[in-house]
Amino acid sequence: MSEQACALHKNSKISPQKARLMADAIRGLDVSRALAVLALSPKKSARLYEKVLKSAIANAEQNHGFDVDQLFVSVATANAGMTLKRYRPKGMGRMRQRFHRHSHLNVAVSERG
Repeated sequence: MSEQACALHKNSKISPQKARLMADAIRGLDVSRALAVLALSPKKSARLYEKVLKSAIANAEQNHGFDVDQLFVSVATANAGMTLKRYRPKGMGRMRQRFHRHSHLNVAVSERG
């Protein structure tokens, strides 16, 4: 297995279920194609993954000396972060619990070959 350069965004304000849609879309793509996919997507998670992917590319170039033209997205995950519990009043004096879910976004890039 080749060396990887990683970037991580912790506790981004989006549910893991919604963020995984973009993670699945960019996993395995070349970085230039992945950036194009993220730029054309209207989803909030696309903006978040775009920032994390650019950070991973910069880490690969600066810290590992990778060639940017040979990079591809080897890992793209969205794991559960913290969950804020809030309450909303309902009928007849009752309360309902609401969850504000957060995610940890992880992107790793590797060189092909």
